[in-house]
Amino acid sequence: MTRESEGFPSLSGGLYAFFFDVDGTLAAIKPRPDEVSIPASVRRTLQSLSALSHGAVALISGRPVEQLDGLAAPFHAPLAGVHGAERRDATGELHRISLPDEVVKQLHETLSSNINNWPGTQLETKGMAFALHYRQAEHYQPQILQLAESMVKRFPMLALQPGKCVVELKPKGIDKGAAIRAFMQEAPFAGRIPLFIGDDLTDEAGFRVVNAMNGLSVKVGEGSSDARFRLKDVDEVYSWLEQMKLQLDQDNLGKESRL
Repeated sequence: MTRESEGFPSLSGGLYAFFFDVDGTLAAIKPRPDEVSIPASVRRTLQSLSALSHGAVALISGRPVEQLDGLAAPFHAPLAGVHGAERRDATGELHRISLPDEVVKQLHETLSSNINNWPGTQLETKGMAFALHYRQAEHYQPQILQLAESMVKRFPMLALQPGKCVVELKPKGIDKGAAIRAFMQEAPFAGRIPLFIGDDLTDEAGFRVVNAMNGLSVKVGEGSSDARFRLKDVDEVYSWLEQMKLQLDQDNLGKESRL
């Protein structure tokens, strides 16, 4: 059961690790993935939050790492892309899980030939994963799901991940929860309290991991969720980001005044 933002515990004095989904959380959802952007003011806030938390800020997204860097620039942070199939740690080392080349080739050929028959749908290729978008053609949702399920049966190394007007095919065993767990075992995240904000079904695995660590899980928007807290929309996320930054800033000033 989730609680609204006014019921959140104070972050003052706490040592937190911050994890953020991107689409629908830090950026408003658009009809096409390439139309999405993170406002410059939000990127500056993330940069400040990272400095105040000694680098314990990471983006956790279904997008590839390269796209995340472009969306967040000039903010440069640890990232988990493609739901954790790609992960760049705080040292800059990139950890990547891939599919066999022949599997990628067969998937691309089959998915492309089908998608071309459904106007308004879009195939997004991510290297080791594929996203089938139907936001502009929601009536094709049953066909999209059936196609994705047939690919999972054909290639047992794959897992199906549904989201908001999208179905993704990704390597089995990869999810945002596993990515957060990996970060929490490394500096500068280790020993901190995890806080994860997300909006979609793909974020639920992250919420469950954060809950198990007695952290703060925050769902953006409506719908059932394992998250313990809730923010109404992207604008409310932006307001809360500012509050978090101010709170950490005040904590640091208080520490300096006592020295």
